[in-house]
Amino acid sequence: MTDQRRRLVLASASPARLNLLRQAGLAPEVIVSCVNEDAVSAPTPAELALALAEAKASVVAAQADVVRSRALVIGCDSVLDLDGQAFGKPADAEEAITRWKSMRGRVGTLQTGHCVYDTATGHHASGTASTVVRFGRPTDAEIASYVASGEPLRVAGAFTLDGRSAPFIEGIDGDHGNVIGLSLPLLRKLLGELGHSITDLWT
Repeated sequence: MTDQRRRLVLASASPARLNLLRQAGLAPEVIVSCVNEDAVSAPTPAELALALAEAKASVVAAQADVVRSRALVIGCDSVLDLDGQAFGKPADAEEAITRWKSMRGRVGTLQTGHCVYDTATGHHASGTASTVVRFGRPTDAEIASYVASGEPLRVAGAFTLDGRSAPFIEGIDGDHGNVIGLSLPLLRKLLGELGHSITDLWT
């Protein structure tokens, strides 16, 4: 079986990750892992993001239909590292408001864990991409309006570069795709470690 016919699976419900992959010429199908993120722990935010990505990829890669189809499974998870503390999606609007008031004018690091499973061989490769994010100083009214939109409740760190919070981000140092949810350069590297070229997976 050639790489052109390899089934590609994204073990994430994130529409932003799916869009990034499609823009890069890939056509994954989505199978959500339903991993209990609260049950996963790690010493650092970067290690937590990686552990979550590996858990999501491994659960989907173990499904009988996925194994039979010799699929390549991509798992990702992002957390914001702010002073060594990991922040995922806020639990509610109140937490999102508090989070944004604590982030404004500061610098954090968006950590995204990546894991690729090759179910044809049982091998996997994983790594974490890090991007520094410099937050602006939105007013209390701007924060309230942003949280009322509902967007920050759906994304790690309560912000995104490709949505309504973009005007509140002063700049980044690193891969912008990583902040959106997936680092394409890291994905290319992990696929290479498993013996696949990303260009062979283009549609």
